[in-house]
Amino acid sequence: MSHRVRWALSLVVLLTLVVQLPATAQAEELLIPMDGTQANHLKAYGLAFKALKKGVTVSWLLNYRGGSFLLPRSTFVELEARLMGVSMKRVDESEVASIRRTVDQENMDEVLLEVPPRIAIYAPPNFQPWDDAVTLALTYAEIDFKVIFDREVLSGGLNEYDWLHLHHEDFTGQYGKFYANFSHIDWYQEQERFMESMASSLGFDTVRELKGAVALTIKEYVANGGFLFAMCSATDTFDISLAALGVDFVDRVFDGTPLEPNAQEKLKYENTLAFTDFELVTDYRVYEFSDIDVSNYARLRGAVADYFTLFDFAAKHDPIPTMLTQCHRNVVNGFMGQTTGFQRRLLKDHVVVLAEVEGTDEIKYLHGMIGRGTFTFYGGHDPEDYTHQVGDPPTDLDLHPGSPGYRLILNNVLFPAAKKKPQKT
Repeated sequence: MSHRVRWALSLVVLLTLVVQLPATAQAEELLIPMDGTQANHLKAYGLAFKALKKGVTVSWLLNYRGGSFLLPRSTFVELEARLMGVSMKRVDESEVASIRRTVDQENMDEVLLEVPPRIAIYAPPNFQPWDDAVTLALTYAEIDFKVIFDREVLSGGLNEYDWLHLHHEDFTGQYGKFYANFSHIDWYQEQERFMESMASSLGFDTVRELKGAVALTIKEYVANGGFLFAMCSATDTFDISLAALGVDFVDRVFDGTPLEPNAQEKLKYENTLAFTDFELVTDYRVYEFSDIDVSNYARLRGAVADYFTLFDFAAKHDPIPTMLTQCHRNVVNGFMGQTTGFQRRLLKDHVVVLAEVEGTDEIKYLHGMIGRGTFTFYGGHDPEDYTHQVGDPPTDLDLHPGSPGYRLILNNVLFPAAKKKPQKT
């Protein structure tokens, strides 16, 4: 939408709002419902983000009507809601009091969102924005972000951001293990040349060593208070890279040198965030990094029978996992990725499971803390494209404005804005 068209629409909507204003203002606040009555769940997150940017405090009503938002009534918020197609309702003092009584009495909580997080996406400069679900979600929801990559990470650039998403990167330096199928294709060769040049310019002999240094820097960022979110291959390869720091565990087709003898036995699992005791897949012809991933099991179910279940947390006692699982559905359609999900037996003890495939050992969504920061891993590539393949067209989120799978991504974006619970009077 051009600025001129948006300005014209804004004027029309503003005049409509003025005409609709009651003679005596009874509606003190605005409720943004997030249950089945919401016309556009994904843009509702963007509306909350825009309100925070304007200095408006947003109450996130955990488990109330799908995790609704409550805001002070303002012309700005009402105008943006109309323009974005977000459902809203004016609520007066008595209605607000009733909502808060319900929240107080049920498995619900009220969390105050105060400051919009500074958001970065870790991705190569030549990445396609439509090939990453988080980039799609942020763009669709109209949430601001910056793109950074290895040079910015290693030069201290992460200090400028509160929340970091890892584009589906391969932190092992094996170029996604696409060698067997795509090594003869132009885009693969271009990627290889670009990354080798990047590694050399930053003083590293191999891409594997560069990615290991980047992973370690990101881990330190999290330990110092950063919020990390990753999907697909950026989840398991991140931990593999940390466990294998200083170990050559990749085939010569990737770095020109043979695998180090006994590389598996040299892994240091104490360096990882989420996974332990995993075994590497070192055959360059196999499209898999380790036994962390559950893609082979998910593939057997197929799209019709593939779904995962969100855990129901005690909102007042566990507000963080409750925030991360806010949704209008408890059961969500599954979706594949290079890393589709995670083996439960390989999780570290401190990891909190947010969603699982019931009746299996498969974990879809997890969360944990390290130092003063947190990490959240979400298996799969695109919640609305079951078997996203290289070269597939982008997902049109106008067709999925209520996507529960995409909602889980956007919960993570607002999570860092939660500072403290409002004081009850």
